[in-house]
Amino acid sequence: MRFRLTPRETSFYELFATAADNVLSGSKLLMELLGADPATRVEIADRMRAAEHAGDDATHAIFHQLNSSFITPFDREDIYRLAARLDDIMDFMEEAVDLVVLYEIDELPKGVDQQIEVLGRAAELTAEAMPRLRTMRDLNEYWIEVNRLENQADQIHRRLLAHLFNGTYEAIEVMKLKQIVDVLEEAADAFEAVANTVETIVVKES
Repeated sequence: MRFRLTPRETSFYELFATAADNVLSGSKLLMELLGADPATRVEIADRMRAAEHAGDDATHAIFHQLNSSFITPFDREDIYRLAARLDDIMDFMEEAVDLVVLYEIDELPKGVDQQIEVLGRAAELTAEAMPRLRTMRDLNEYWIEVNRLENQADQIHRRLLAHLFNGTYEAIEVMKLKQIVDVLEEAADAFEAVANTVETIVVKES
């Protein structure tokens, strides 16, 4: 850890923890969508939209704090990147829920539940990791596991695509379902991007 003579603005830690907790809430709404009757999905989508707005608020709070702070706990570009990538996760999860509702999907294909379970685990790890930025300790297992989960998500995504293109579905249905599973894969990629950013921060500060 580099020694500093100047005081640092510490509210960023709480702001990142808030953003990550909101991501965890979003992942739980995704899980709730899986077992929901199509008639109740609109209400879940409304709650996910509210969570996405809360995520935007958390991101804007971090940017505001960044613009008003002379001394930051770590590099400004890393603060910006970490906030933006946490926001990306919420955007992708909200988009997936919205597409399920807009396309009036009666039944999601087998394998989507596995995608969402991976996202839920990544969200838990991310929410647990953000408070540890304050000490920069015990974070290596976090980014290693999130990278492993992203590899698992890649495999699930490929199997889903193979299933969608095996002739079971009509062409228009394939297009709709592919867009949903692709967005969920983008959410997994975004979790990995957050973990990689955290690794970069820790390496710089060590």
